[in-house]
Amino acid sequence: MMADALRVLVNGKPLDCISTSDRGLLYGDGLFETIAVSGGRLCHWARHLQRLQSGCERLGIEAVNAAQLAEECRSLVQASQQAVIKIIITRGCGGRGYRVPERPRPTRVIQVHDWPDYPASCAERGIKTRICHARLGQNASLAGIKHLNRLEQVLASREWDSPDIREGLMLDTDGHLVEGTMSNVFMVKGGILMTPDLTLCGVAGIMRARLLELAQRHSIETGIQPVDPDTLLQADEVFVCNSLIGIWPVIGVDEHAFTKGPVTANLQTLLLDEPVSQ
Repeated sequence: MMADALRVLVNGKPLDCISTSDRGLLYGDGLFETIAVSGGRLCHWARHLQRLQSGCERLGIEAVNAAQLAEECRSLVQASQQAVIKIIITRGCGGRGYRVPERPRPTRVIQVHDWPDYPASCAERGIKTRICHARLGQNASLAGIKHLNRLEQVLASREWDSPDIREGLMLDTDGHLVEGTMSNVFMVKGGILMTPDLTLCGVAGIMRARLLELAQRHSIETGIQPVDPDTLLQADEVFVCNSLIGIWPVIGVDEHAFTKGPVTANLQTLLLDEPVSQ
């Protein structure tokens, strides 16, 4: 067995493969979570677990055993100072066709990856982005959850190969800004912190929720609303975020330039002071 396989568990066993009849492979029938690991601890575990359980409920997948999942995750990362853990839950194996088997047994996959090599400049000075041509389809029944169907993001990510561009921003089929290919998007206008509404599509990120709560605790006015590209380009500040990168200020959207602003800098500081909860 390869050494890397020891960093992967499939249904609790050190394997690096799943069945070719698994519905996650065949249909994207499942969910995933990507969790930062710091000092052997799963950062914001409760939030990730709640989203995973909520997604399973919405898709009709048998609920995960929270204690078992936590034990397996911690067994893989206890010696890791900084790493990334990915949890994948699928509906399990089934016969040919879309119809759900009568008694599917969910598959759980836990992977540990090295921490990404993100340049410090991304957080300090900011990044350039572009608006992607690939659009996000609207489907309220899937909106918010982190399901395995990420083909839209895959296609969007193929649209550029310039090292100067670190993220692509995605619109829905109505032309509203929704999110980045791997991040949520915030903007500041007149001191108000705004983020796109995710009622019809997009992932309700853990960091997105944390920042909205953090802003409210520190008396920063917030708003969740549909955002068109013109509104984005008229913003005073823009940044993207997720659980691994934290906050990256946006200093460019296509040819439009921004500067890292005071609200963004303040949120970065406040976020550093937040406890790394489990």
